[in-house]
Amino acid sequence: MRKAYVERKTKETKIESEINLDGIGKNKISTGIGFLDHMIEQLSKHGLIDIVLKVKGDLYIDGHHTTEDSGYVLGEAVAKALGERKGIERYGHALIPMDETLTRVVVDLSGRPYLVWNVAFTQKKLGDMDTELFKEWFQAFSQSLGANIHVENLYGINNHHIIESCFKGLARSLKQSVSINKKIKTQIPSSKGVLSRSAKL
Repeated sequence: MRKAYVERKTKETKIESEINLDGIGKNKISTGIGFLDHMIEQLSKHGLIDIVLKVKGDLYIDGHHTTEDSGYVLGEAVAKALGERKGIERYGHALIPMDETLTRVVVDLSGRPYLVWNVAFTQKKLGDMDTELFKEWFQAFSQSLGANIHVENLYGINNHHIIESCFKGLARSLKQSVSINKKIKTQIPSSKGVLSRSAKL
């Protein structure tokens, strides 16, 4: 079982996370931001990743540090659970419809962090969460995981549907990219022979 535990403590946030990449989508999420909890629950449920995430952040300021740091910790946990990334499919993609909305997410667990974010909102907030923070979460997740992630909302009207389809798309893409290909289970899927965030690329 590919599991990991990550703890992060700063003056801004205190975070603990446990994940199991080979889980069934069980989760216990507590960030102090209800809408963010709901989105990470989607990541767990639709990615079949068991996630425990406990965050105590400086929400008396705003939700920025809590949102960004939770992305860093979850990305680091996935990276840690993947280890050398031997045998993984590496690539994953998803097209996620949600009523009037359609979103495309593509992931490459290359070790090279890069986010392409083509998502726009017409509301400043969803629940108590600033919509501009969703990009910050994806950016942090991409950075600490060492993943190339493209998120593109093709069309949609309802802001809740738009962002939820982004998280569900990430979940399904991750589910595919972290899965083990039995043909190459002892090999690293790269001509470089390494998929590491610390490798010289």
